[in-house]
Amino acid sequence: MLPVGSFEQHGPYLPLVTDTLIATAAGDAISRHYSVFQLPAITFGCSHEHNDFPGTVSISATTLAALVGDISRSLCEQDVNALIVVNGHGGNYVIANVVEEANADNAIQVGLYPSRDDLTEACHAAGISSNNHDDIHAGELETSILLAAQPAYLRNGWQSR
Repeated sequence: MLPVGSFEQHGPYLPLVTDTLIATAAGDAISRHYSVFQLPAITFGCSHEHNDFPGTVSISATTLAALVGDISRSLCEQDVNALIVVNGHGGNYVIANVVEEANADNAIQVGLYPSRDDLTEACHAAGISSNNHDDIHAGELETSILLAAQPAYLRNGWQSR
């Protein structure tokens, strides 16, 4: 399993590494239920929409695609036959294309989690009242996940969210 996140602004209460922490937390939860090996997270993603905010570090879609593709091929060379990419950042669109291409040659099966439907289902199950559009960034969902998985990363003031 490969968590992929980003390093970008998440408002006054959440850390720059929020999306990476979320992808890792999702990977940890999957690992507790299934026998999978979790690779270290890719911390940088495609965050160009946040470049005007201090601290944001973004990589190109080409670079992210190359990283995920290279990791997938390297695992295949190690006789690993499957990889799940856990994406914690909505701007990492290119990963879907990498997954599709990897599956086309049948060398390794690659899956991508979560989908938009997975996020909607999780919000509904958790009783989160905001919708995906309103809660897309640094909102109730991301704050809740960090409160459950990594509460030490939240700064004071999140309670007013």
